[in-house]
Parts: sequence; structure tokens; C-alpha cells
Amino acid sequence: MRTTKSKTILRGLMLGTALAVLPLSAQAAEWRYAFEEALNEVQGVYATKFKEYIEENSDHSVTLYPFGTLGESADIMEQAQAGILQFVDQSPGFTGALIPEAQVFFVPYLLPQDEGQLFDFFRTSKAINEMFPELYAQQGLELLTMFPEGEVCMTTQEPVTKPEDLNEVKFRVMTNPLLVESYNVWGATPTPLPWGEVYGALQTGIIQGQENPGFFLESTKMYEVTDVITCIGHNNFTTAVMANKQFFDGLGAEDQELVQNAIQSAFDYILEYQKGLQDESLAKIKEAKPEMQINVLSEEQRKPFMDAAGEVEATFIEMTGDSGQKILDQMKADLSAVE
Repeated sequence: MRTTKSKTILRGLMLGTALAVLPLSAQAAEWRYAFEEALNEVQGVYATKFKEYIEENSDHSVTLYPFGTLGESADIMEQAQAGILQFVDQSPGFTGALIPEAQVFFVPYLLPQDEGQLFDFFRTSKAINEMFPELYAQQGLELLTMFPEGEVCMTTQEPVTKPEDLNEVKFRVMTNPLLVESYNVWGATPTPLPWGEVYGALQTGIIQGQENPGFFLESTKMYEVTDVITCIGHNNFTTAVMANKQFFDGLGAEDQELVQNAIQSAFDYILEYQKGLQDESLAKIKEAKPEMQINVLSEEQRKPFMDAAGEVEATFIEMTGDSGQKILDQMKADLSAVE
């Protein structure tokens, strides 16, 4: 549920004395970090490693707020911009309205499926490390890193082997215009919903499908309310870790270096952690529900989906203009460099 900024800030301030009275300053003994997943999911694992590094190498402490403890994704972003939170981890899927260029991560078939190439891209990309920080800074955010979380697969009630199989399927998407466009061109009926409503909506038939990385399908038990998982290779879920810019700029050089070192340490860990995670998660789903269909489409089967993706790329350029074109061109150059 999207709230107004004033209501979100008020709710955040009422969560406890710590949130109400601790100042946003370079000397803060406690730093607050919210993310969109559970503590044992990829964002939570990353945040835990960040916390461990900070606390092992300084007198600061980091309090972690998993999904739901401070509201939905829109809520934690507003709290980070307002300074209630020092750090926030949020997918570009939710920041697309705030930073339209971030929707580039939802152009289908842009990111490579090869894990080595994908990881090298996130390590070396000029678009991520040089261009995106300026865009986030305009929204009061210090972009600290972006990292992949795993190949995105669909869950549906019926098998999907071609775009026509999605015809009129009510498919949950994040509140992201480009993701809406992707499922439009594939024939589905995109239905934006906050994550907290998805399981119940699938259970009651309000929607018939959704997409997420394998580990998330397994940990949230989406397989309990759907019958088919289909991997078409169209995307890898990306997330971004940010700091409130006023807070970060107010840190001394030593603390800024501490944060950046913690970010890099957690980044290196999370890439290693993800190796084989997708296959392991899908195997766990099959074990928990043997009748679950898990289909990985062949290159030939994927071609109609890929052909339609050109329309989505064109829509991205229409939405973002020259700025989006420059981001897209740089990302393609970065990807070519790691192939």
C-alpha cells in the first residue's frame, strides 16, 4: 500500500524511541538499514554481512529491518530519503517511478545468463559505477552498489511455452512501467500489487501469475499457490543499496571508507553465495511439491519472447529520452566488454 510521505514518516517515527530520537549525524552510534526481503534471503544475507563488517571494524552498530517491519517498499524508500533510515536496499523495479532510467534493468534479455559474465558486468560496469550514482544523488540518495539476485522465473497455473499462453493471464508485476510493458507485449494482463498481497491474490484467483528469482519462489512458498514454474531467461533480478545522501556526505573520511569497505566485502560475499543457488532452490521446490512443473524454455521457444522485447526497449527510450539512451548505450558497451 503506497502512503503519502508525511504518513510514512509519521509511522516511522512512531515505531520506537530509537527511530524518534536518534539524530541523523556522522557520529550516530546506531545506523538503520532496511531491505525488501527476509533476513535469510539474498538481500538479508547481504545486509547481515554489511552489519558484521561495520561492527567488527568500528564502534558503530547496525540495526536491520527486514521486509514488513517498516512497511512496504515505497515506505522504506521514503524513510531513507527523509533520513529516518541511513541505508536502504531496494530494487530498481520499485525506484523506476523515482528514477526512470533505473528501469533499464527490466529491458528483457539485456543482462547475460552466463553467471561469470553477469558478475563481471556488475563489478566493472561504468553505467552502474559512474552514471547511476549521479541520478540517485538527485533524489537525495548515495548509490553504494548494485548486485544481481538470481534469474527471474514465472509462476503460473498453466504451462507457458509461448507468449500466447499468457493471453489475458492476470500477472502480478511490481509498480514499474517497463515491467508492465513487458507483460503487455507478451499478451498478459499486468497487475501491479504490493508484495504483501501476492500470495493471497494467487490463492483466491485474483491473479494467476507472478515472477521472481528461484530462491524467492522457494522461501516464500509461491509454489503452494501455483502449479508451473517457467524460466524464459529474460532477466536477472537486480537490487541497489543506497544511503541517505545527507547522512553519507556528513560522515568523516574514515567512516565513509568504512562503509565503502563493508559494501565491497558484502558484495564479494553475495556473488559467491549465489553460485548454484538458483538450481538448488528449484530442486527444493520440486522436493516439496513433486507435481510442480518446472520448465526451462529452449532457445527456439524463447525466440518469440525475445522478438517482442524490442518493443520494450523502444518504450524505455520513449520514457527516458536522451538520458535513458545514454544509460542503455553504456550498459550495452559494458556488457560487450565482459562477453
